[in-house]
Amino acid sequence: MAQAIRERITATQYAQLPETNLPVELIDGEIIEMPSPFTVHQAMSRQLFLLLHQLTGGKGDLLFAPMDVHLDEFNVVQPDIFWVSGPESRCKQGDDGYWHGAPDLVVEILSAGTGLRDRREKFRLYEKHGSREYWLAEPGQSYLEVWSLADGQFKRLGVFGPDDAFESLALGGAKVELKGVFAE
Repeated sequence: MAQAIRERITATQYAQLPETNLPVELIDGEIIEMPSPFTVHQAMSRQLFLLLHQLTGGKGDLLFAPMDVHLDEFNVVQPDIFWVSGPESRCKQGDDGYWHGAPDLVVEILSAGTGLRDRREKFRLYEKHGSREYWLAEPGQSYLEVWSLADGQFKRLGVFGPDDAFESLALGGAKVELKGVFAE
């Protein structure tokens, strides 16, 4: 059976699409549409955003989806949460109003519809483009998996539960305490 050939589009073509609040990304030139997240996803996003806001002390830019990040010509992602440390970051806001380059810290909250892509394609993209830290949050199982960039590759810092704490290298060694993050 013959398969349909899909034409890849570029980030420039993607930017010309109509504005939407639904989660939409461009991965390897393919438009990926996702349903809106469930309440447990949004609750986890809120808790992690508040925690990161406290840890960053208002320094840099802390943002949440939907917000496009242009990684290259064929990849525009919408991390659940991302932090850009400041002028020294690889990620910059362009004159076009979009963010370009790898954020310093990226948080993706896993769900049935996005988990595999977050662990595979987006993991590879954030690593390739130089995000300093990548957090994968699993609200249903109450854990946070943390990856840190070293020598151009992500190394797993650990998997942390509700009573755990760890030091975030991207946040300058700040102690991240997860107590309360997984509360319903």
